[in-house]
Amino acid sequence: MAQQGWHAVLPQATHDEDAMRGFVYVLKTHLQAKVIGGNATVYRKLVEPEFKKKNGRSPKDRHEVRNEMVRQPYYQMYSAMQKNLQMISQDAVGDSIYRQLPEMIGNFRKMAKKPKGSLKLDPGLEVPRYLSAVDIHYSPGSYFAETTDDDVTAGARYDSGFYLYVMGALGRYNENMGVSGVHWLKEHHPNLKPKRILELGCTAGNSLTPYVDAYPGAEVHGIDIGAPCLRYGHARAESMGKAIHFSQQNAEHTDFPDGHFDLIVSHILLHETSRKAIYAIMKECHRLLKPGGMVIHLEAALRYAEMDPYDAFIRDWSTHNNAEPFWGAVKEMDLVDPALKAGFKPQNVIQSYTPLVTGTDYLMDTGRGNKAAGPKQFIYGGIKA
Repeated sequence: MAQQGWHAVLPQATHDEDAMRGFVYVLKTHLQAKVIGGNATVYRKLVEPEFKKKNGRSPKDRHEVRNEMVRQPYYQMYSAMQKNLQMISQDAVGDSIYRQLPEMIGNFRKMAKKPKGSLKLDPGLEVPRYLSAVDIHYSPGSYFAETTDDDVTAGARYDSGFYLYVMGALGRYNENMGVSGVHWLKEHHPNLKPKRILELGCTAGNSLTPYVDAYPGAEVHGIDIGAPCLRYGHARAESMGKAIHFSQQNAEHTDFPDGHFDLIVSHILLHETSRKAIYAIMKECHRLLKPGGMVIHLEAALRYAEMDPYDAFIRDWSTHNNAEPFWGAVKEMDLVDPALKAGFKPQNVIQSYTPLVTGTDYLMDTGRGNKAAGPKQFIYGGIKA
């Protein structure tokens, strides 16, 4: 795994902390390369034949597969290892953060003195229940908990933890979901020249910086409910010379005026919100867009209706085991309806796929690097008539 790209608030690991991260990397690689496949063997050779014998058919969906598989010792072993790996991953990045937190807060305060962009926080903002009820990914305090003045812990956990979680596959700065969104826009909408861009649920701004590079001169905004993520993201962007305006807001109802943005984006946001929230978010997107403006939400490309029931089951592990309760629901949801209810015309609703840019050397300015098709991204949104 390549070294994560440096910036002023990135927590640095000691030898022992780095060794723990190396252990996580090796164990995760082992689980994905050697262990997970045994579940398919158990299903095809034991569970499915027994189910057919009893019911006269194969399981019809991921729910029926799960009802049988959770009783299998092999799957129980695999799932326990995966869950414990996630817990260990949080410890592996947490030790570095807590050890350097005063220094990181100091760097945030330093970066905030002469900003290129801006930071606006709202201490009275109410965190939606669908986010406050769980510590997503078992990250202590999720995206918003604060334990000290000017806390940046949640942002640092997201930045370092996500890099470890995907094992560096999204670039040295965790930026390649944004790079993938830009690549899709440049390919399918080359004449788009947005003057104002907004990312919903920006966390530490990793996916937003590629839009700054791709659309020079645009006014770029990022909102999130978590103040520690926004502080960290602000300092990160400033240290990288990126002018981004961060504000603490709920994507369901923001304080921006009507028709304020030409382009609204999000990256793996929808699966961390409720069904009701998705309707509200799309309605807010329609309000915020100028006529002719566009919204795109990038999500992991797991549409369960298009998949074999076993494949849907094994990819649904996070719904039940990784504190992501809405993961599976979004993969089964008819996303056209929220767009139509929000006011987008049927012919202007976007549902598409694009390769997820992977690797660590993609260069936005030259187009060199790895554009090879890795995992797909599902792109959903609409164009305002």
